[in-house]
Amino acid sequence: MYKILVVEDDETIVQIVKRHLQSWGYEVFQVEDFAHVIQEFVQKDPQLVLLDLKLPFYNGFHWCEEIRKISQVPVLFLSSAADNMNMVMAMSRGADDFIAKPFDLDVLAAKVQAVLRRTYAFGQNSSLLEHNGVVLNPGNGTISANGQQADLTKNELKILQILFEHQGRVVSRDAIMTKLWESDSFVDDNTLTVNITRIRRKLESLGIRDFIVTKKGLGYMV
Repeated sequence: MYKILVVEDDETIVQIVKRHLQSWGYEVFQVEDFAHVIQEFVQKDPQLVLLDLKLPFYNGFHWCEEIRKISQVPVLFLSSAADNMNMVMAMSRGADDFIAKPFDLDVLAAKVQAVLRRTYAFGQNSSLLEHNGVVLNPGNGTISANGQQADLTKNELKILQILFEHQGRVVSRDAIMTKLWESDSFVDDNTLTVNITRIRRKLESLGIRDFIVTKKGLGYMV
């Protein structure tokens, strides 16, 4: 079941859209805190976002840009301000479509279905992992923080995945090595140390320090 996040401050519109999309079999969430949309986006991990243009605190253009810094999930704008300039600005900030209010609910559902089919036809994984403001995107092999992004190697991604999946708990070096051995490349104890060092440097380039903690004689944790 696809998850859809609705970023809209008109409660009437939210409930109408929510009920209609749920009748199509989608799981629909709405943003509760418009000052922290990205945090809710990461927590809900939707496969599509319906985004209003005029919102409290920051407008839809801002949030579309912030989403694009960490994810390629489809974004559809919903707005009564459907002039050519706003449409162009939405697309330039990474939107996938712009639907003018008032809109027909069946047309909205059809557009949602088409975008989801086009985006996920090949089983792309959009699941995000987040911890203390750092977002790991296994789908494109990147790590993001403070509005910046860094690319990860295959081994760096595997190491961070297992640490994120066990956040708050120590992961032994042996467990991480076992994860790395799933690939065809030879990995020894020194290779793991080198990869941890490289990950820390990439995190530091994003302004994040002391994210990976070494537990001497035990392993690592975030």
